Amino acid sequence: MRVDPSYINNLTQSLNSAANTANTLSGQLSSGLRVQSLSDDPSAAAQSVQMGSQIAQIDTFVQMASGETSMLQVTDSTLGEVVTQLTSAVTLAVQASNGTNNSANLQALTQQVAGIRDQVLALGNASYQGRYLFAGSQGTTAPFSLDTTTTPATTNYAGDTNVQFIETPGGQKIQMNLPGSSIFGSGNSGALGALNQFLADLSSGAPSTALTADSTALSDALKTVSTQRSILDGSLSTLQSTNNYSQTQEAQLKAQQDSLVAADPAAIATDLKSNQTQYQALLSVISSLNKVNLFDYLK
Repeated sequence: MRVDPSYINNLTQSLNSAANTANTLSGQLSSGLRVQSLSDDPSAAAQSVQMGSQIAQIDTFVQMASGETSMLQVTDSTLGEVVTQLTSAVTLAVQASNGTNNSANLQALTQQVAGIRDQVLALGNASYQGRYLFAGSQGTTAPFSLDTTTTPATTNYAGDTNVQFIETPGGQKIQMNLPGSSIFGSGNSGALGALNQFLADLSSGAPSTALTADSTALSDALKTVSTQRSILDGSLSTLQSTNNYSQTQEAQLKAQQDSLVAADPAAIATDLKSNQTQYQALLSVISSLNKVNLFDYLK
């Protein structure tokens, strides 16, 4: 009996191939991944990378949206308090202009209006996590200060008029802030300007006609604040709905990615068992060949 050397080489190669396959299957079974490198399945690996990029983009938006949602909620709450304060100021202006107030009443009204003005000023300088809400893009700068050396007092605005946006994964831009000057005013304009004028008129004993004008100016300022607030309310609603949709989309993409590269434990276990059977059979054949000796060649 003669043994063909190429036959032995083929057996050895088959044995090595079976061993490599066993290692691959064992790795898939332990990791839970069918595709662990580009060579395992180039098409699936490429799709997985593309999905991973989409998931990363969506996740970045979701993380940003969470913080921006909280900031918008704080901003909305702050503007709600501004509306409350201005509503009280309008009521006081109507009361002051009725012409029946004595000096004591006017003094009490003056104190109340001063408190409202100071409260609105403080709300204009409200911040969230170290970032001023109404400074435009100048988040680290307190936007409002009061110059009481003038009559009426003057409001100084140190912010800017830049409007900031957040972009969704779909490319939509959502407004995230309102410049403080568009809400509270600057100089002698806006809500603070109207409050300063009302306070000056009360302090100087201005006639009812002036106080009626103050009431109108405060009402206009209240409408402006409410209008500006509605813009951010719309942004908040859009951001929340987009964030919820993005989270759902991210979960779906992750599931698709897992399905694309994940291993099937049952199928792998079956393949591994078949591979082990083949490996043992090859070992048996090779072992039988090792028993061939010189006398076999003489037969």
